[in-house]
Amino acid sequence: MKSIGFRFLIVGLLTVLMFIPLFLAGEVIDARADHSRNTVSSVGDEWGGPQRVVGPMIVIPVKGPVTRTETRETTTFVNGKQVASTEEYEVTEVKYKSSVYLYPNDYAFKLSSETQTRARGVFRVPVYVATADIKAQFDFSKVADALYAEETILWDDATLRVSLTSNKALRGAAELRVDGTSVQLEPITGSLGERNPGVVAEIGDPRDTSQYDMTLGFNGAGSFEVAPVGRNSKVSFNSDWPHPSFAGAFLPNTRTITENGFEAEWVIPHLARNLPQISRQNPDATARSSTAFGVEFFQPNDFYQKAYRAARYGILFIALTFLTILLIEDRSNRPTHPVQYIFVGLAQSLFVLLMVSYSEQIGFAAAYGVSAGATIILLTLFGLVAMKLGIRALVLGVMLVLLYGVLYLILRSADYALLAGSTLAFFALAGTMYLTRNEDWYGEPGHGVIDWLNGKTPPAKPAPDDKPTT
Repeated sequence: MKSIGFRFLIVGLLTVLMFIPLFLAGEVIDARADHSRNTVSSVGDEWGGPQRVVGPMIVIPVKGPVTRTETRETTTFVNGKQVASTEEYEVTEVKYKSSVYLYPNDYAFKLSSETQTRARGVFRVPVYVATADIKAQFDFSKVADALYAEETILWDDATLRVSLTSNKALRGAAELRVDGTSVQLEPITGSLGERNPGVVAEIGDPRDTSQYDMTLGFNGAGSFEVAPVGRNSKVSFNSDWPHPSFAGAFLPNTRTITENGFEAEWVIPHLARNLPQISRQNPDATARSSTAFGVEFFQPNDFYQKAYRAARYGILFIALTFLTILLIEDRSNRPTHPVQYIFVGLAQSLFVLLMVSYSEQIGFAAAYGVSAGATIILLTLFGLVAMKLGIRALVLGVMLVLLYGVLYLILRSADYALLAGSTLAFFALAGTMYLTRNEDWYGEPGHGVIDWLNGKTPPAKPAPDDKPTT
């Protein structure tokens, strides 16, 4: 019979071999997760997709002199001969020039949203229905300072614009009130609408107005962001989604998260964002890219992530199962064959795929219980019947229950997964080193845990002063 040291080496090689089925299981999980993400993205885009609101902003056209240089042909006489030549001259016209873009002085944005669930096949997609209430006040006293010489501002042609991610997400209410008077909103069209989707309203001369109130309804999915366009900006979100992930340029000043939803509030002063209040170039692109913030409707720790982590931790649990079998097997009678170890490893690799497939149907907790229970029963019966472990198969079963219980706790808490996994590995190694401290690795099994589990007791050692009898 091979020495215990040799058998440990063989089991170690078999454990390394189990990386192959675990790797393949991980690839299947990745492919399924990609399919899930594509489905979520597709359904989300059809519902409205991620939303971002930039504005309102008042745009005031400007006219002024524009001088350009042109050339014309002339004829001169040199030494009595007619010679053709060209000369340059300047032409000045009054034309439209770059508009004045004005952001509000005081800006308040309040979002209220409710989440819903849409299904496609076995996949469920969280989406939301939201209503945004926007209040803005503008200061027109410094608009003239943005003009150049001989330019004229066309106050009567002023418009108010709000940039959006996509107009197709607009649903329900879409209202604008200027000092309590309703003003018609229209979609931004033409090349400007293609570059910057949104809504626009012709407001006429705005110098005698003070309060702008807007209400917009949205369908969306994934995230909602807003840009702090006011000199003084106050933004608040209220939703029934219990797992928000705040992202973007600013985190909320205050937030409250419960099982019934969340509330968050931002207060952004003008010095915190690099946006001009008055500009001759459209600042919306800068507002979108560098100052927008909001919330992602985050699905925490979904079962694909858990299954992928289970596959990564799988080699540890296979190694611990192999080690348990090696310690409790009856090597004096019929040691476990390497093929039987491979069967055990394949069963534990299939556990990951079982967990994913059932999770798509009945949820993670129930799927984990079913998959882990089936695997534990299968391996315990295999140890009892095929590996002839007898009553020691109960030791294997208890160990498997503990392992899968620990794995469940690891998968439930992503933040402590590494801590739990490394601690388990350390104690497993320390326990093995202690239990095998008396083994004779070069020869027959010694008088350690293996013989103890087999019901054998070590012979008493002679005292140092005892004399051998003749």
